[in-house]
Amino acid sequence: MASCTSSLAKDVGELKAMMKAQNKRIDTLIKHIKEGCEAKEEVPPESTMSNMNPYIECLNPDILYHLALSTDTTDFPKMFGDVRFVCMGGTAARMLKFANFIMKEIGLKMNSGVKLKDLAEDANRYALYKVGPVLCASHGIGGPSISILLHELIKLMHHAKCQNPVFFRMGTSGGINVEPGSVVITSEALDGQLRPVHEVVVHTVPELRPTKLDRDLAQELKSLSDPCHDGYDTIIGKTLCANDFYEGQSRLDGAFCSYTPEKKKAFLEQVAGQGVLNMEMESTAFAAITNQAGIRSAVVCVTILDRLESDQITTPLEILKEWDSRPQTLIARYMQKVLFDIGDEDCSGSESCDCAGGDQAQPAQEVQPAQQAQPLEQNQSIEQPEPGDE
Repeated sequence: MASCTSSLAKDVGELKAMMKAQNKRIDTLIKHIKEGCEAKEEVPPESTMSNMNPYIECLNPDILYHLALSTDTTDFPKMFGDVRFVCMGGTAARMLKFANFIMKEIGLKMNSGVKLKDLAEDANRYALYKVGPVLCASHGIGGPSISILLHELIKLMHHAKCQNPVFFRMGTSGGINVEPGSVVITSEALDGQLRPVHEVVVHTVPELRPTKLDRDLAQELKSLSDPCHDGYDTIIGKTLCANDFYEGQSRLDGAFCSYTPEKKKAFLEQVAGQGVLNMEMESTAFAAITNQAGIRSAVVCVTILDRLESDQITTPLEILKEWDSRPQTLIARYMQKVLFDIGDEDCSGSESCDCAGGDQAQPAQEVQPAQQAQPLEQNQSIEQPEPGDE
């Protein structure tokens, strides 16, 4: 009986969200019709990026080398001016999967026989896909790789005059005393010395830049999780960002190892005692650079093993694939809430439960696509299939 009630509440929540989104779209269309041809074209304001390099304005053109984009060949405001969300993950395959997933979640569609185009394909470095107001990019592994991408994406946002975009890093991580498959939203990114900073050496002098993330955004993401419905926990905690996959993360299975299993265990217990829930390799650079630009940002990663139990990843591939989608699902819920102006009452259709305690996520119903699918416009990542594609 409880299951039927929960299912009915979910259906009601989805219907309310859909009606609200459709009414909002109808109001916008009516407004455009009334304005007609007399409406003056609005001049886009300047971008909301902070602390931008003053010498950028002297570059004509400005070449975003690693993205194969340039201000003399690309109309940035026209191509990217509507971007509201920038999502980053390690691999091109992950971000292509997310781009196709988020397309459906925000109610967009492509005609049969077309596929998403990698806008940075010519650079052969990173992958870049645009789906409506969502920009999806692969960042590779480690701080140096993601920092290069962030510099060029922030310049892209600046040239496009984007307004208050929200940045996300999603991916996998090693949990510390956390159930594998749990989703961790980073509250604070720490470096290998457990400092909340990202070190950048400029002219031989190290600069320590704060790794601040938006706490309100983290809490908002957490509120959109539901451990009873999801079947896993979403928790907020600190993330240790290492410069290395093996020794930097106290693994025993690398080519070299200068410590004992006892020292490894003591180290992991030490960081766990300081509130560290997971380890990865990009969060400090991501947090520091987005903070410097005044960009709201969040790091959302799934844990694929408990480092106190093992170093090697032995979970079956199919389970890993399902776990990999969990951060994507949470971020999609946030986008739906923002784009469709869905209130918390529309997001939480399930009944409350006691299956999570402590600092676990508060119940909130998964938000489903809240409007009829709209076709992608010409400035999106679409291309005709090559001969032989289905």
